[in-house]
Amino acid sequence: MAVRPIVRLGHPALRTPAEPLTAEQLATPGVQALIDDLFDTMIEAGGVGLAAPQVDEPVQLFVYLAVDARGEQQAEPQRRVLVNPMLEPLGGELIYDWEGCLSIPDLRGLVPRHPEVRVHALDRHGERLTFRAEGYEARIVQHEFDHLNGVVFLDRMRDLHSLAFSAEWEAYMVAADDEAAVG
Repeated sequence: MAVRPIVRLGHPALRTPAEPLTAEQLATPGVQALIDDLFDTMIEAGGVGLAAPQVDEPVQLFVYLAVDARGEQQAEPQRRVLVNPMLEPLGGELIYDWEGCLSIPDLRGLVPRHPEVRVHALDRHGERLTFRAEGYEARIVQHEFDHLNGVVFLDRMRDLHSLAFSAEWEAYMVAADDEAAVG
């Protein structure tokens, strides 16, 4: 297990669609080590999800930490591995919320996402998974799925006026949201 360098916006890996993994490839020690490295790298960087293209591996694979219904990590968060995922939106209006990205450090923006998606994928052992992700978990899954298709959160933003550096976002935008909720 190792922490790998995370590529940043401008690196071609972030704009290149990833290739699906075969069952034989998934079972190799190299891909199994990649999965462990993705978790180590994500945790070291303070993230909640990380896709293989973000460490310059062009395969359809991402990892994330599952969250509870309120969007909070559990004391022992469940580690999820999704291989060759497909997403199916499950109705409802798009919901705007703040996102950042380990490959676009220190920037945040409002991004519309589906509130619920059905996920079809393989787990790290090649077993089929089908489950419903909602709320914050659905947002994480859609964000990481985008990385497998050469899409970053900036591409999903409908209005760049919300784009902000993290420190300014904390100082001005989160404070404004808190005041609006109180008022």
